[in-house]
Amino acid sequence: MRLVFAGTPDFAATALRALLGSHHTLVGVYSQPDRPAGRGRKLQPSPVKQVALDNNIPVFQPESLKTPEAQQELANLRPDVMVVAAYGLILPQAVLDIPAHGCLNIHASLLPRWRGAAPIQRAIAAGDAETGITIMQMDKGLDTGAMLLKSATPIGANDTGGSLHDRLAELGGQAIIEALDLLEKGSLQGEVQDNELACYAHKLSKEEGHIDWSLSALAIERLIRAFNPWPGTYTDFEEQRLRIHEATAIEEQSAKPAGTVISREREGIDIACGTGTLRITRLQLPGSRAQSVNDLINGGKQLLLPGQELR
Repeated sequence: MRLVFAGTPDFAATALRALLGSHHTLVGVYSQPDRPAGRGRKLQPSPVKQVALDNNIPVFQPESLKTPEAQQELANLRPDVMVVAAYGLILPQAVLDIPAHGCLNIHASLLPRWRGAAPIQRAIAAGDAETGITIMQMDKGLDTGAMLLKSATPIGANDTGGSLHDRLAELGGQAIIEALDLLEKGSLQGEVQDNELACYAHKLSKEEGHIDWSLSALAIERLIRAFNPWPGTYTDFEEQRLRIHEATAIEEQSAKPAGTVISREREGIDIACGTGTLRITRLQLPGSRAQSVNDLINGGKQLLLPGQELR
């Protein structure tokens, strides 16, 4: 089939590479316009655009797909299917109607569980036991279209936003090829979503990474894993901002106020929480690299001592 692919970040680039290894023909790739990045703020191509350029596929980067010119440009490619993964632009109904078989979205959750921008991180933070990929027939709603194919994966106790992102990206590439093969055979069937089961995965913000020590240790641990590597989690201590990279919830309950340092040992720094205790094992001081608590102690840093409080 003739495919047009639309995507921007690494998650989408993984799916594009998978499609390049299939028997389908990529006739065009859409990605968001180049953005400034790095210290020099030079314009940088998106990961998807770079994959397309490396494979000599025509790249299109309209600011919007709502103009007649942009829609005609897409129609000229005569796509059978438009595959969409984390593209970042709204597809109006006129665009959804252009491909012969419509637009298929690679969505990183088991719909309708998490709709929206950040399903990977929200699933970890919520304590979901599993997540996965849903190949969805796109409609005018936000991740509301018919579910065509699902592929599940468990969320492990050590999974982070980064590790789960990478696993789902690979799963997404496999799932879209399977869905396209079923479509060719005429056996791809849609299932209507139950809107009552849907949750909205709001876009991540740096402010959400500020740890609220009144929460349970388990909820804080999940947030730390979910927001690793971005946007990260942090706490304030004596006018310093400390970034927390790794921590484990333990059942021990302290009578001390939430946010109080209970103990500081080489295996970790224990912090009283609303319920339970959080053991911080890896953290980052201002102007420094991330380090283990053992390295912090070896460095002679006299901070985060028992009785001190985090905010």
